[in-house]
Amino acid sequence: MTKRARLSATVDSDVLAAARHAVREGGADSLSRWVNDALARQVEHDRRMRALDEFVRAYEEAHGEITTREILEATRRTRARAEVIRPRAARRRRGVAS
Repeated sequence: MTKRARLSATVDSDVLAAARHAVREGGADSLSRWVNDALARQVEHDRRMRALDEFVRAYEEAHGEITTREILEATRRTRARAEVIRPRAARRRRGVAS
């Protein structure tokens, strides 16, 4: 691993409170670790989004622009195949027997 660097940042108070709570609850060894892990997740997210952008660009270059109609049709097909799973509590609230 590379040498660590110190960082000074301003964050929203509710985000800082949530981070401190996560540390107290054992979600991270320290506030620094929690922040580092969050930054690492963002780096990975950004990398994946760039890869997805490149995939779509290459696909459209080879096959033409993906249309709104194609997106809506794919969404319809996906939703038709989806299996809806609800927690028991939600079923009871709606009056559905377990």
